[in-house]
Amino acid sequence: MVKHCQSIMKIGIDARMFGPKQGGLGRYIEQLIINLEKIDRANEYVIFLRKNNWAEYSPAAPNFIKVLADIPWYGWAEQVKMPGIIKHEKIELMHFPHWNVPFFFNAPYIVTIHDLLLLHYPTRKASTLGTVAYWFKNLAYKIVLRHAVQKAGAIITPSEFTKKDVMSTFNLPAEKIVTTHLAPYNNAAAKDGRASAIPEPYVLYVGVAYPHKNLDRLLLAWNIFTEKYGNKYRLILSGKHNYFYKKLMESAKSDSIIFTDFLSDADLSVVYDHASLFIFPSLYEGFGMPPLEAMAHGVPVISSRSTCLREILGDAAYYFDPEQPAEIAGAIQTVLTDQNIRNNLLEKAKNVLARYSWEETARQTLNIYLSTGQK
Repeated sequence: MVKHCQSIMKIGIDARMFGPKQGGLGRYIEQLIINLEKIDRANEYVIFLRKNNWAEYSPAAPNFIKVLADIPWYGWAEQVKMPGIIKHEKIELMHFPHWNVPFFFNAPYIVTIHDLLLLHYPTRKASTLGTVAYWFKNLAYKIVLRHAVQKAGAIITPSEFTKKDVMSTFNLPAEKIVTTHLAPYNNAAAKDGRASAIPEPYVLYVGVAYPHKNLDRLLLAWNIFTEKYGNKYRLILSGKHNYFYKKLMESAKSDSIIFTDFLSDADLSVVYDHASLFIFPSLYEGFGMPPLEAMAHGVPVISSRSTCLREILGDAAYYFDPEQPAEIAGAIQTVLTDQNIRNNLLEKAKNVLARYSWEETARQTLNIYLSTGQK
Protein backbone atom coordinates (compact mmCIF):
# COMPACT_ATOMS: atom_id res chain seq x y z
CA MET A 1 0.00 0.00 0.00
CA VAL A 2 1.27 3.47 -0.92
CA LYS A 3 1.03 6.47 1.40
CA HIS A 4 2.00 9.93 0.19
CA CYS A 5 3.38 12.93 2.02
CA GLN A 6 2.00 15.61 -0.29
CA SER A 7 -1.49 17.05 0.12
CA ILE A 8 -4.43 14.79 -0.60
CA MET A 9 -6.07 15.13 -4.02
CA LYS A 10 -9.64 14.47 -5.00
CA ILE A 11 -9.42 12.42 -8.18
CA GLY A 12 -12.32 11.60 -10.46
CA ILE A 13 -12.48 8.66 -12.88
CA ASP A 14 -15.06 8.50 -15.66
CA ALA A 15 -16.17 4.88 -15.26
CA ARG A 16 -19.36 5.01 -17.33
CA MET A 17 -17.88 2.19 -19.44
CA PHE A 18 -16.86 0.12 -16.39
CA GLY A 19 -17.11 -3.66 -16.75
CA PRO A 20 -16.37 -6.53 -19.13
CA LYS A 21 -19.47 -5.97 -21.26
CA GLN A 22 -17.71 -2.89 -22.69
CA GLY A 23 -14.83 -4.99 -23.98
CA GLY A 24 -11.18 -4.12 -23.45
CA LEU A 25 -11.95 -0.52 -22.49
CA GLY A 26 -14.40 -1.61 -19.80
CA ARG A 27 -11.91 -4.15 -18.48
CA TYR A 28 -9.19 -1.48 -18.33
CA ILE A 29 -11.38 0.84 -16.26
CA GLU A 30 -12.47 -2.00 -13.98
CA GLN A 31 -8.98 -3.31 -13.27
CA LEU A 32 -7.45 0.16 -12.91
CA ILE A 33 -9.95 1.09 -10.19
CA ILE A 34 -9.72 -2.25 -8.38
CA ASN A 35 -5.94 -2.01 -8.23
CA LEU A 36 -5.87 1.68 -7.29
CA GLU A 37 -7.97 0.68 -4.28
CA LYS A 38 -5.21 -1.73 -3.26
CA ILE A 39 -2.30 0.70 -3.49
CA ASP A 40 -3.62 4.19 -2.66
CA ARG A 41 -5.34 4.93 0.64
CA ALA A 42 -4.19 8.56 0.72
CA ASN A 43 -6.06 10.29 -2.10
CA GLU A 44 -9.82 10.52 -2.45
CA TYR A 45 -11.49 8.99 -5.51
CA VAL A 46 -14.88 9.63 -7.06
CA ILE A 47 -15.97 6.94 -9.52
CA PHE A 48 -18.62 8.12 -12.00
CA LEU A 49 -20.97 5.35 -13.21
CA ARG A 50 -24.16 4.88 -15.19
CA LYS A 51 -27.31 3.12 -13.96
CA ASN A 52 -26.57 0.06 -16.08
CA ASN A 53 -23.20 -0.57 -14.40
CA TRP A 54 -23.90 0.98 -11.00
CA ALA A 55 -24.24 -2.41 -9.30
CA GLU A 56 -21.08 -3.78 -10.94
CA TYR A 57 -18.82 -1.68 -8.72
CA SER A 58 -18.84 -1.48 -4.94
CA PRO A 59 -16.02 0.55 -3.38
CA ALA A 60 -13.63 -1.68 -1.44
CA ALA A 61 -11.66 1.14 0.21
CA PRO A 62 -12.92 4.02 2.39
CA ASN A 63 -11.35 6.69 0.16
CA PHE A 64 -13.38 5.56 -2.87
CA ILE A 65 -17.00 6.58 -3.49
CA LYS A 66 -19.26 6.20 -6.49
CA VAL A 67 -21.48 8.88 -8.02
CA LEU A 68 -24.22 8.47 -10.59
CA ALA A 69 -23.56 10.09 -13.97
CA ASP A 70 -26.19 8.37 -16.09
CA ILE A 71 -25.20 10.03 -19.35
CA PRO A 72 -24.65 8.10 -22.60
CA TRP A 73 -21.19 8.40 -24.08
CA TYR A 74 -20.49 10.24 -27.37
CA GLY A 75 -23.72 12.29 -27.37
CA TRP A 76 -24.60 15.94 -26.77
CA ALA A 77 -25.57 15.26 -23.13
CA GLU A 78 -22.01 14.14 -22.44
CA GLN A 79 -20.72 17.46 -23.73
CA VAL A 80 -23.26 19.62 -21.89
CA LYS A 81 -24.10 17.81 -18.63
CA MET A 82 -20.99 15.84 -17.67
CA PRO A 83 -18.82 18.89 -16.76
CA GLY A 84 -21.43 20.06 -14.25
CA ILE A 85 -21.67 16.68 -12.56
CA ILE A 86 -17.88 16.54 -12.19
CA LYS A 87 -17.70 20.14 -10.93
CA HIS A 88 -20.35 19.40 -8.28
CA GLU A 89 -18.01 16.81 -6.73
CA LYS A 90 -15.15 19.36 -6.47
CA ILE A 91 -12.77 17.14 -8.43
CA GLU A 92 -9.18 18.41 -8.53
CA LEU A 93 -7.90 16.03 -11.21
CA MET A 94 -10.08 14.09 -13.61
CA HIS A 95 -9.11 10.93 -15.49
CA PHE A 96 -10.96 10.27 -18.72
CA PRO A 97 -9.96 6.71 -19.70
CA HIS A 98 -11.16 7.27 -23.28
CA TRP A 99 -10.91 10.11 -25.80
CA ASN A 100 -14.46 11.43 -25.20
CA VAL A 101 -13.51 14.37 -22.97
CA PRO A 102 -16.31 16.99 -22.89
CA PHE A 103 -15.22 19.90 -25.07
CA PHE A 104 -16.11 22.51 -22.46
CA PHE A 105 -14.44 20.73 -19.55
CA ASN A 106 -11.75 23.14 -18.36
CA ALA A 107 -10.52 21.65 -15.08
CA PRO A 108 -7.22 19.69 -14.92
CA TYR A 109 -7.44 16.23 -16.45
CA ILE A 110 -5.49 13.38 -17.95
CA VAL A 111 -6.75 11.20 -20.79
CA THR A 112 -6.01 7.67 -21.96
CA ILE A 113 -5.81 7.28 -25.73
CA HIS A 114 -5.96 3.57 -26.51
CA ASP A 115 -5.59 3.99 -30.27
CA LEU A 116 -6.35 6.29 -33.19
CA LEU A 117 -8.50 3.74 -34.97
CA LEU A 118 -11.16 6.16 -36.18
CA LEU A 119 -8.52 8.39 -37.76
CA HIS A 120 -6.75 5.57 -39.57
CA TYR A 121 -9.84 3.51 -40.48
CA PRO A 122 -12.58 6.13 -41.06
CA THR A 123 -14.59 3.73 -43.14
CA ARG A 124 -18.35 3.72 -43.60
CA LYS A 125 -18.15 -0.06 -43.21
CA ALA A 126 -17.56 0.52 -39.49
CA SER A 127 -20.83 2.38 -39.00
CA THR A 128 -24.54 1.77 -39.47
CA LEU A 129 -25.20 5.50 -39.89
CA GLY A 130 -26.19 7.15 -43.15
CA THR A 131 -23.59 9.06 -45.15
CA VAL A 132 -24.38 12.56 -43.85
CA ALA A 133 -24.81 11.46 -40.21
CA TYR A 134 -21.55 9.49 -40.41
CA TRP A 135 -19.67 12.52 -41.81
CA PHE A 136 -20.84 14.75 -38.95
CA LYS A 137 -20.07 12.08 -36.36
CA ASN A 138 -16.56 11.62 -37.73
CA LEU A 139 -15.97 15.37 -37.78
CA ALA A 140 -17.14 15.66 -34.15
CA TYR A 141 -14.79 12.82 -33.19
CA LYS A 142 -11.82 14.62 -34.72
CA ILE A 143 -12.68 17.88 -32.97
CA VAL A 144 -13.20 16.27 -29.55
CA LEU A 145 -10.11 14.07 -29.87
CA ARG A 146 -7.83 16.95 -30.86
CA HIS A 147 -9.14 19.05 -27.97
CA ALA A 148 -8.72 16.12 -25.56
CA VAL A 149 -5.03 15.57 -26.30
CA GLN A 150 -4.09 19.24 -26.59
CA LYS A 151 -5.65 20.34 -23.29
CA ALA A 152 -4.73 17.27 -21.22
CA GLY A 153 -2.17 17.62 -18.46
CA ALA A 154 -0.85 14.21 -19.49
CA ILE A 155 -1.76 11.47 -21.95
CA ILE A 156 -1.59 7.74 -21.21
CA THR A 157 -1.16 5.24 -24.04
CA PRO A 158 -1.10 1.43 -23.71
CA SER A 159 1.80 0.87 -26.12
CA GLU A 160 4.81 2.61 -27.61
CA PHE A 161 3.14 2.20 -30.99
CA THR A 162 0.18 4.32 -29.88
CA LYS A 163 2.44 6.84 -28.15
CA LYS A 164 4.38 7.43 -31.38
CA ASP A 165 1.14 7.56 -33.33
CA VAL A 166 -0.31 10.25 -31.03
CA MET A 167 2.96 12.20 -31.06
CA SER A 168 3.21 12.30 -34.85
CA THR A 169 -0.49 12.84 -35.52
CA PHE A 170 -0.89 15.78 -33.14
CA ASN A 171 2.69 17.06 -33.06
CA LEU A 172 2.99 16.56 -29.30
CA PRO A 173 6.17 16.32 -27.20
CA ALA A 174 7.18 12.88 -25.98
CA GLU A 175 7.26 14.00 -22.33
CA LYS A 176 3.50 14.66 -22.37
CA ILE A 177 2.73 11.02 -23.18
CA VAL A 178 3.37 8.05 -20.90
CA THR A 179 3.15 4.44 -22.05
CA THR A 180 1.41 2.35 -19.42
CA HIS A 181 0.84 -1.23 -20.51
CA LEU A 182 -2.39 -3.03 -19.72
CA ALA A 183 -2.48 -6.67 -18.62
CA PRO A 184 -4.43 -9.83 -19.35
CA TYR A 185 -7.45 -10.40 -17.17
CA ASN A 186 -7.13 -13.53 -15.06
CA ASN A 187 -10.14 -15.43 -16.42
CA ALA A 188 -8.75 -18.50 -14.68
CA ALA A 189 -9.76 -16.92 -11.36
CA ALA A 190 -13.41 -16.87 -12.46
CA LYS A 191 -15.49 -19.57 -10.80
CA ASP A 192 -18.44 -21.73 -11.77
CA GLY A 193 -17.95 -21.73 -15.51
CA ARG A 194 -20.11 -24.24 -17.35
CA ALA A 195 -18.36 -27.20 -18.89
CA SER A 196 -17.75 -26.29 -22.51
CA ALA A 197 -20.56 -27.49 -24.75
CA ILE A 198 -18.45 -26.69 -27.80
CA PRO A 199 -17.20 -29.84 -29.55
CA GLU A 200 -13.43 -30.08 -29.45
CA PRO A 201 -10.94 -29.54 -30.97
CA TYR A 202 -11.31 -25.90 -31.96
CA VAL A 203 -9.46 -22.72 -32.90
CA LEU A 204 -10.59 -19.66 -30.94
CA TYR A 205 -11.03 -15.94 -31.56
CA VAL A 206 -12.27 -13.64 -28.77
CA GLY A 207 -13.28 -10.04 -29.37
CA VAL A 208 -15.54 -7.68 -31.26
CA ALA A 209 -16.31 -7.93 -34.97
CA TYR A 210 -15.61 -4.43 -36.28
CA PRO A 211 -14.04 -4.29 -39.75
CA HIS A 212 -10.51 -3.61 -38.51
CA LYS A 213 -10.62 -6.94 -36.65
CA ASN A 214 -10.34 -8.55 -40.09
CA LEU A 215 -12.76 -11.39 -39.42
CA ASP A 216 -13.96 -11.46 -43.01
CA ARG A 217 -10.45 -12.55 -44.07
CA LEU A 218 -10.35 -14.99 -41.17
CA LEU A 219 -13.44 -16.69 -42.60
CA LEU A 220 -11.79 -16.84 -46.01
CA ALA A 221 -8.68 -18.31 -44.40
CA TRP A 222 -10.81 -20.86 -42.56
CA ASN A 223 -12.39 -21.99 -45.82
CA ILE A 224 -8.92 -22.48 -47.29
CA PHE A 225 -7.79 -24.35 -44.18
CA THR A 226 -10.75 -26.76 -44.14
CA GLU A 227 -10.54 -27.43 -47.90
CA LYS A 228 -6.81 -28.09 -47.78
CA TYR A 229 -6.36 -29.81 -44.42
CA GLY A 230 -9.77 -31.30 -43.62
CA ASN A 231 -12.52 -30.33 -41.19
CA LYS A 232 -11.44 -31.93 -37.93
CA TYR A 233 -11.37 -28.53 -36.19
CA ARG A 234 -14.02 -25.91 -35.58
CA LEU A 235 -13.54 -22.15 -35.54
CA ILE A 236 -15.10 -20.44 -32.52
CA LEU A 237 -15.76 -16.69 -32.62
CA SER A 238 -16.65 -15.41 -29.18
CA GLY A 239 -17.95 -11.88 -28.82
CA LYS A 240 -21.10 -9.87 -28.21
CA HIS A 241 -23.37 -10.11 -31.22
CA ASN A 242 -23.96 -6.82 -33.01
CA TYR A 243 -24.56 -5.64 -36.56
CA PHE A 244 -21.08 -6.71 -37.68
CA TYR A 245 -21.24 -10.16 -36.10
CA LYS A 246 -24.65 -10.72 -37.70
CA LYS A 247 -23.20 -9.83 -41.12
CA LEU A 248 -20.44 -12.38 -40.53
CA MET A 249 -22.94 -14.99 -39.48
CA GLU A 250 -24.82 -14.46 -42.74
CA SER A 251 -21.65 -15.00 -44.77
CA ALA A 252 -20.36 -17.98 -42.77
CA LYS A 253 -21.64 -21.00 -44.66
CA SER A 254 -19.63 -23.70 -42.90
CA ASP A 255 -21.01 -25.84 -40.07
CA SER A 256 -17.49 -25.78 -38.61
CA ILE A 257 -17.84 -22.09 -37.62
CA ILE A 258 -19.57 -21.36 -34.31
CA PHE A 259 -20.54 -17.93 -32.89
CA THR A 260 -21.00 -17.94 -29.11
CA ASP A 261 -22.23 -14.37 -28.41
CA PHE A 262 -21.02 -12.63 -25.20
CA LEU A 263 -19.71 -15.00 -22.51
CA SER A 264 -19.35 -14.39 -18.79
CA ASP A 265 -15.84 -14.41 -17.37
CA ALA A 266 -16.39 -17.89 -15.96
CA ASP A 267 -17.65 -19.33 -19.24
CA LEU A 268 -14.96 -17.58 -21.26
CA SER A 269 -12.35 -19.11 -18.97
CA VAL A 270 -13.64 -22.58 -19.83
CA VAL A 271 -13.65 -21.81 -23.56
CA TYR A 272 -10.03 -20.58 -23.38
CA ASP A 273 -9.00 -23.67 -21.43
CA HIS A 274 -10.28 -26.06 -24.10
CA ALA A 275 -8.93 -24.24 -27.16
CA SER A 276 -6.22 -25.86 -29.30
CA LEU A 277 -5.12 -22.53 -30.77
CA PHE A 278 -5.92 -18.83 -30.43
CA ILE A 279 -5.97 -16.58 -33.51
CA PHE A 280 -5.86 -12.79 -33.63
CA PRO A 281 -6.06 -11.47 -37.23
CA SER A 282 -6.52 -7.75 -36.47
CA LEU A 283 -5.35 -5.04 -38.87
CA TYR A 284 -5.01 -2.41 -36.14
CA GLU A 285 -4.61 -2.54 -32.36
CA GLY A 286 -3.53 -0.18 -29.61
CA PHE A 287 -2.66 -3.05 -27.27
CA GLY A 288 -4.26 -6.47 -27.81
CA MET A 289 -5.51 -8.10 -24.63
CA PRO A 290 -7.19 -11.34 -25.85
CA PRO A 291 -4.01 -13.05 -27.11
CA LEU A 292 -2.34 -12.41 -23.74
CA GLU A 293 -5.36 -13.92 -22.01
CA ALA A 294 -5.02 -16.98 -24.25
CA MET A 295 -1.34 -17.28 -23.30
CA ALA A 296 -2.33 -17.11 -19.64
CA HIS A 297 -4.56 -20.13 -20.25
CA GLY A 298 -1.74 -22.08 -21.85
CA VAL A 299 -3.02 -21.73 -25.43
CA PRO A 300 -0.56 -21.18 -28.32
CA VAL A 301 -1.20 -17.90 -30.17
CA ILE A 302 -0.96 -16.98 -33.83
CA SER A 303 -1.31 -13.31 -34.62
CA SER A 304 -1.28 -10.61 -37.23
CA ARG A 305 2.03 -8.78 -37.32
CA SER A 306 0.26 -5.41 -37.66
CA THR A 307 0.72 -2.25 -35.59
CA CYS A 308 1.55 -2.88 -31.90
CA LEU A 309 1.16 -6.66 -31.80
CA ARG A 310 4.84 -7.59 -32.13
CA GLU A 311 5.62 -5.07 -29.39
CA ILE A 312 3.03 -6.53 -27.01
CA LEU A 313 3.26 -10.26 -27.81
CA GLY A 314 7.01 -10.41 -28.41
CA ASP A 315 8.38 -13.78 -29.47
CA ALA A 316 5.49 -15.69 -27.87
CA ALA A 317 3.28 -15.59 -30.97
CA TYR A 318 3.54 -17.05 -34.48
CA TYR A 319 2.93 -14.18 -36.90
CA PHE A 320 1.23 -13.90 -40.29
CA ASP A 321 0.30 -11.25 -42.85
CA PRO A 322 -3.32 -10.39 -42.00
CA GLU A 323 -4.14 -9.45 -45.59
CA GLN A 324 -3.24 -12.91 -46.97
CA PRO A 325 -5.91 -15.54 -46.18
CA ALA A 326 -3.74 -18.36 -47.56
CA GLU A 327 -0.90 -17.36 -45.21
CA ILE A 328 -3.33 -17.25 -42.28
CA ALA A 329 -4.54 -20.75 -43.18
CA GLY A 330 -0.94 -21.98 -43.34
CA ALA A 331 -0.18 -20.48 -39.93
CA ILE A 332 -3.19 -22.26 -38.43
CA GLN A 333 -2.04 -25.59 -39.83
CA THR A 334 1.60 -25.10 -38.79
CA VAL A 335 0.90 -24.30 -35.14
CA LEU A 336 -1.80 -26.92 -34.78
CA THR A 337 0.49 -29.69 -36.02
CA ASP A 338 4.07 -28.75 -35.08
CA GLN A 339 4.54 -29.70 -31.42
CA ASN A 340 8.00 -28.12 -31.20
CA ILE A 341 6.61 -24.74 -32.28
CA ARG A 342 3.72 -25.08 -29.85
CA ASN A 343 6.00 -25.89 -26.93
CA ASN A 344 8.35 -23.05 -27.84
CA LEU A 345 5.51 -20.52 -27.97
CA LEU A 346 4.12 -21.63 -24.62
CA GLU A 347 7.54 -21.44 -22.97
CA LYS A 348 8.19 -17.94 -24.30
CA ALA A 349 4.71 -16.87 -23.24
CA LYS A 350 5.76 -17.18 -19.59
CA ASN A 351 8.36 -14.43 -20.03
CA VAL A 352 5.99 -12.22 -22.02
CA LEU A 353 3.22 -12.52 -19.43
CA ALA A 354 5.65 -11.58 -16.65
CA ARG A 355 5.90 -8.09 -18.20
CA TYR A 356 2.26 -7.26 -17.50
CA SER A 357 0.47 -6.61 -14.21
CA TRP A 358 -2.69 -4.65 -13.43
CA GLU A 359 -1.17 -3.56 -10.14
CA GLU A 360 1.79 -2.12 -12.03
CA THR A 361 -0.64 -0.41 -14.44
CA ALA A 362 -2.35 1.19 -11.43
CA ARG A 363 0.98 2.15 -9.84
CA GLN A 364 2.21 3.89 -12.98
CA THR A 365 -1.15 5.63 -13.39
CA LEU A 366 -1.03 6.85 -9.77
CA ASN A 367 2.40 8.32 -10.43
CA ILE A 368 0.93 10.21 -13.37
CA TYR A 369 -1.89 11.52 -11.16
CA LEU A 370 0.61 12.75 -8.59
CA SER A 371 2.99 14.37 -11.04
CA THR A 372 0.17 16.02 -12.99
CA GLY A 373 -1.60 17.21 -9.85
CA GLN A 374 1.59 18.91 -8.60
CA LYS A 375 2.01 21.05 -11.74
